[in-house]
Amino acid sequence: MKNCAIVGTQWGDEGKGKIVHFLAEKADVIVRYQGGNNAGHTIIFDGKKFVCHLIPSGILENDKICLIGNGVVFDPIEFINELEELEQAGYSCKGRLFVSDCAHTILPYHRLLDAAKEKAAKNKIGTTKKGIGPAYTDKAARQGIRLAEYIDDDAFQKLLSANLESKAEDLNCDIKALKSEIMEGRNAIVAKLRNFVADTSILLADAIKDDKKVVFESAQGTMLDIDHGTYPFVTSSNPVSGAAYCGSGIGPGAIQEVIGIAKAYTTRVGEGPFPTELDDAIGQKMRKIGGEFGATTGRPRRCGWFDAVVVRTAARLNSLTGIALTKIDVLDSFEKIKVCVGYKMQGKTLTAMPANRFAYEQLQPEYIELDGWMSDTSSATSYQDLPKKAQDYIAKLEELCEVPVQIVSVGPDKAATIVR
Repeated sequence: MKNCAIVGTQWGDEGKGKIVHFLAEKADVIVRYQGGNNAGHTIIFDGKKFVCHLIPSGILENDKICLIGNGVVFDPIEFINELEELEQAGYSCKGRLFVSDCAHTILPYHRLLDAAKEKAAKNKIGTTKKGIGPAYTDKAARQGIRLAEYIDDDAFQKLLSANLESKAEDLNCDIKALKSEIMEGRNAIVAKLRNFVADTSILLADAIKDDKKVVFESAQGTMLDIDHGTYPFVTSSNPVSGAAYCGSGIGPGAIQEVIGIAKAYTTRVGEGPFPTELDDAIGQKMRKIGGEFGATTGRPRRCGWFDAVVVRTAARLNSLTGIALTKIDVLDSFEKIKVCVGYKMQGKTLTAMPANRFAYEQLQPEYIELDGWMSDTSSATSYQDLPKKAQDYIAKLEELCEVPVQIVSVGPDKAATIVR
């Protein structure tokens, strides 16, 4: 196994958690490099369901080192809650889970600002209200509080006072009471938290020097990237593979493979463009069979046909070496299956998403139609076990996206995974 980055190729929720957990079996180190606890990576393992929000999806492999990199915005209280859930389930994390001392913290005032901004917005983004955007805003404005300062009593008090004073007007609440609440919550967990804080850049560099195998895990998806996604309906960080370097504290050359996770159809949570969305009985059928509800928010996901324009864009932006195709079993009962191969806009055919946000609503998907296989794929244990028409569907996606499909997921459990 080579060092590889795992990225979402659509609008998130592609099944990254399962694939990272699957690949973690052969890895030594798993690194989460961006995003925050707005992620929800669902893993079905030994008949149990786990949802990782901050902690890397490889944590369920008991002998693996898991790192949360400096590119992540880190909610200390949510981390401790997630940690304790894992410990109660029998997974020991101490000594093999570390968080970068340079990661910026999410504090209660970030969540308050996030919710207030979304409530007041005329054109809503669909934020999870977890404080992700405001925390990244503070980071860019050089007002953030990093974890090294959060665990330092004197440094945190000074920085907290200064931040609350500067945000008092926007918060519009009892600042003294809010400060007391923040200090109380912080003091209850800080002793335990200190056991997990480290310079993860050095830990990772040492592991790579010792020829350890590393999986870099992203959150969200390429089309939610703040630079390359469907702006402004995006997240506040860079889920693309290039961000794995700066978000983990290692240099170019450390990653040899990039696996793009693509759902066999397309989903999206929240607002924003979605050219292949099916607001009809077919979309409802996809949602019901696929259990398409957000792992973090619980919101029903919007569903539609596979968009090869989107995944081909992700292939270019991430330098994909392979695709892991998930949830193909959800399409088992569809007689006909469509794939978007381009967009029509003002009489022209587009082969990429336009940058102008006002053009999104004008996009009309151009489809090809393929025969469905109308048979069960969930029991397949090899590629040859898949129905011929399912293999034809995969071959067409490979052709359109210009990347080989190396992994096929035929169910939510780790065991329901085919490697070609």
